[in-house]
Amino acid sequence: MLQHVPVLLDEVLVALNIRAGGVYLDATFGRGGHTAALLERVGKEGKVIAIDRDPAAIAAGRARFASEQRLTLVSSPFSRLSAVVTDLGLLGSLDGVLLDLGVSSPQLDDAMRGFSFAQDGPLDMRMDNRGGETAAHFVARATEHELARIIREYGEERFAKRIARAIVAARAEGPIQTTAQLAATVAAAVPTREPGKHPATRAFQAIRIHINDELAEIQSALNATLDALAPGGRLCAISFHSLEDGIVKRFIQKHSQDDPVYAGLPEIPPHARARLQKLGKAVHPSETELARNPRARSAIMRVAQKVAA
Repeated sequence: MLQHVPVLLDEVLVALNIRAGGVYLDATFGRGGHTAALLERVGKEGKVIAIDRDPAAIAAGRARFASEQRLTLVSSPFSRLSAVVTDLGLLGSLDGVLLDLGVSSPQLDDAMRGFSFAQDGPLDMRMDNRGGETAAHFVARATEHELARIIREYGEERFAKRIARAIVAARAEGPIQTTAQLAATVAAAVPTREPGKHPATRAFQAIRIHINDELAEIQSALNATLDALAPGGRLCAISFHSLEDGIVKRFIQKHSQDDPVYAGLPEIPPHARARLQKLGKAVHPSETELARNPRARSAIMRVAQKVAA
């Protein structure tokens, strides 16, 4: 079991340009690695808000930071970022927002959460396991066409049709209720394997994304940062696969330029002007970090700054 290690920590702290007395939001608290580092740097007058949809993460955070008055922990999906910030009276006041879009190590390492094909456990995959459809229920009721579409689109899996067909055949023999059952079914359906990657990796990713509506969550959170950030405030987003990174990249590109509808006109109305400025190039983990934390290998960070009105 790997200890939870915050990804790209030094790079995040530089990118957010933290100032004493500032207000920062960690929209994916996890186990608080990034949050703890933010608290170390905001000074006595600074504030940190941390959000997580996983009740286990919030419980761990409240235990770890029980006496920390500068931290506000909120149990919420980050799609509600705007509502959370508005409720706290901080809309337009944040100096930085961090979105770490990966699944945390405690989630992966707890077999009972059903995220990992490496350990056998109930096929769950819900970030918030207090409600909503489990992966087992989805796999049991989805049509072959729906399974293939989701595995292809969200897992970028070229053998999606084969896998979907195998799942339908397997469930006809009996319910697929554990991660080991699903992983074995997928592995048997995949004719060739990517070096160093379990054959069920992409299918598990796809089903997890679907169960948690992750891509829509990311888009909602990104949109909310435009109004949540103060002028000059920084957005720092860490992605772990191409679908996430594509959403982040397109969002920053779109809002770092004026609305093309007004191209060539002498006056561009305020609502059509760029709201962000892209900062630097995409950042990847160093070799030193990868040696310390192999789960960081696919991380990619993009940074933007809100343009003053």
